[in-house]
Amino acid sequence: MNRILKKIALGITLGMCVSAVAQKLKPISQPLVSNIYTADPSAHVFNHKIYIYPSHDTATGTPENDNGDHFNMMDFHVLSMDSIGGEVTDNGIALHIKDIPWAGRQLWAPDAAFVKGTYYLYFPVKDKKDIFRIGVATSKSPTGPFVAEKTPIKGSYSIDPCVFKDDDGSYYLYFGGIWGGQLQYWKNNKYDSAGKLCKPDQLAYLPRVAKLNKGMKQFDEAPKEVKIVDKTGNLFYEKDNDKRFFEAAWMYKYNGKYYFTYSTGDTHLINYAIGDNPYGPFVYQGIILKPVEGWTTHHSILEIKNKWYLFYHDIQLSGQTHLRNVKVTELKYNNDGSIQTIKAYR
Repeated sequence: MNRILKKIALGITLGMCVSAVAQKLKPISQPLVSNIYTADPSAHVFNHKIYIYPSHDTATGTPENDNGDHFNMMDFHVLSMDSIGGEVTDNGIALHIKDIPWAGRQLWAPDAAFVKGTYYLYFPVKDKKDIFRIGVATSKSPTGPFVAEKTPIKGSYSIDPCVFKDDDGSYYLYFGGIWGGQLQYWKNNKYDSAGKLCKPDQLAYLPRVAKLNKGMKQFDEAPKEVKIVDKTGNLFYEKDNDKRFFEAAWMYKYNGKYYFTYSTGDTHLINYAIGDNPYGPFVYQGIILKPVEGWTTHHSILEIKNKWYLFYHDIQLSGQTHLRNVKVTELKYNNDGSIQTIKAYR
């Protein structure tokens, strides 16, 4: 059996196992909406209201494969609510792939920012050559409609953009994802179609970060690797797949420290690492979220009224890995700044 078939089989097996467990256990939280399938929630507070920018899963009938072609999303919807536990509004289509001039297919996980009266939506989508790039669209409303720029961000690639505002007003964009996210094709910011996934004894691929310019639509520098290290300062290898980066970067600050959080992908964990500046290195600390029902896991973390929350997804509604639903649960810290590990099911 070749590598792709093995991984598909592994994903199916894991999905079935987790699904079976989840059916016996009670989820700690319920889907925020059930009228559409949503995933990869990026949550923000704008003007004292909570806005969630998720992927919009749809059943397009695209065959499942190791590159994630079955995640064939066509548009974005923005969810909003006044408070945690309050009524959630689906604000309709905020941006459709047909309105992105350079887009080809697969509108994956987005993020958003608000600067000087304008809302910026950052998104990955494959271009006409089937290469993932990151684009930006703008609106005067947090729920859109958003108008996409005519070209992607110059020098951008791969998936899962996360925009982070530092205390000095600087904005940074974190991104990257291996396997279907194509990060393995990029070395020194140059594309190589012959790029390979790492072997177990090779150093793992690292996420990327680039400071945004004042216009928020372009990088102010070339993307840099984000180093995630163990407590002795050593980088992780591909075989350390319960700790190494796979996708779903999310950056935030807590008590003056930079928390870089991410998904391990094939081991289905959300982990975190802590650093002293937005570029890292970030020292691995532990697990935020244990595996959820379904193959993927992707999240955001947000402080709301002096409490912290983890936004995440699973497949409670559909039982299918490409038809997901977003959720939220409280996240708690210990006195030393470490995060209490969350189990999604009782």
